[in-house]
Amino acid sequence: MPVLAASFCIISLPSLNRPAHAALAEGAKAPNFTLEGALAGKNITFSLRAALTKGPVVLYFFPAAFTAGCTQEAHDFAAAADQFKAQGATLVGITAGNTDRVAEFSKVECRDRFAVLADPGALTAVLYHSVNTEHQTLLSQRTSYVIAPDGTILLSFTSNNPEQHVAETLDALKKWHNNKMQK
Repeated sequence: MPVLAASFCIISLPSLNRPAHAALAEGAKAPNFTLEGALAGKNITFSLRAALTKGPVVLYFFPAAFTAGCTQEAHDFAAAADQFKAQGATLVGITAGNTDRVAEFSKVECRDRFAVLADPGALTAVLYHSVNTEHQTLLSQRTSYVIAPDGTILLSFTSNNPEQHVAETLDALKKWHNNKMQK
């Protein structure tokens, strides 16, 4: 695995000045992953496959813990955590920036409401086409996904405006539930 990560970084360096590429499309299958992170400041291991057995997953990538936009986004998601829970969804954030601080970020900024996962080297962000290559280091692009229990991506939303992500993901969950009820 370290060889893959090193190879990726070498290959990616010439492309650092290009804009980030498009996120995975709605209707695509979400790549499975397992990452270490924290919930309420306590270390956890998160598996997408395991989380999907419980219901839909709202997965949001953010650039770096304890930066202004990412802190605001974490506060917004934390404030809406009960709404996600009411929709039966697991909410989780992923970052490639400041990965050594995810435990603190989960407690302070996510207010113990949802897990935050560390993505060193942005390898999971690469799988999800959610990498911002406009910086000298690889960071996660601000992209949110809603993933159905069968692994289908219901929403793929990219915006630098952190305030829109909660509304977009909640709306996608509600639409999915309504469609499920009509069948």
